[in-house]
Amino acid sequence: MLKNIFLDLDDTILNFTAGEAKALSQTLREAGIEPTVAILDRYHIINTAHWELLEEGRLTRDEVLVQRFEQLFRELGVDHSGKAISERYEVLLSRQHDFMPGAEQLLKDLSSRYDLYLASNGAAAVQNPRLDDAGLRPYFKGIFISEEMGADKPSKAFFDACFAAIPGFRLEETVMVGDSLTSDIRGGSNAGLRTVWFNLLGKEPRADIRPSYTIHALSELLPLLASTQ
Repeated sequence: MLKNIFLDLDDTILNFTAGEAKALSQTLREAGIEPTVAILDRYHIINTAHWELLEEGRLTRDEVLVQRFEQLFRELGVDHSGKAISERYEVLLSRQHDFMPGAEQLLKDLSSRYDLYLASNGAAAVQNPRLDDAGLRPYFKGIFISEEMGADKPSKAFFDACFAAIPGFRLEETVMVGDSLTSDIRGGSNAGLRTVWFNLLGKEPRADIRPSYTIHALSELLPLLASTQ
């Protein structure tokens, strides 16, 4: 019987994409750079590529946070400290905590039926204030942020550390839900969990990463879980 649900945070529960755009725009303006659509889009591509390198173990977290900005500034031909800009950006990002559509109601419904655990790859200094401001902590039996766990999704070490923190944990009673194929779905699958891919934007599936189930709206999750006991 299903007992435990691991939930990703960004773009699963909280709208990271919108928060990122707000925080990044303000950060760039403060640095004297007009945040055009083209610049924001380019940052997003660079940022995604850097996080994927982290997931592959080819960059550290600190390298990702700084080097994404250093690459953007090189392409723009501007001279700014990647470290200073990254620190300011994270402060602004930590203040963003809008919910994804249907997420708050979903948490209320799920937490009355299952034990919920948050599994996030974000930086602790960013994620913890967002969790507090959004009032999320009461919904979760455990909150696992990769920086505090000493390992990142999708590594098995991250999930093993989470499992070890849950008394009486059993794989067969657990499912991982998230929007990222490379982080949430690959990580959950490699750890032996059933996985639910939240594919809100209708992204193309990947042959090398196969979720157990796919949903396109959070409202689909509760009926799915009820049918897969």
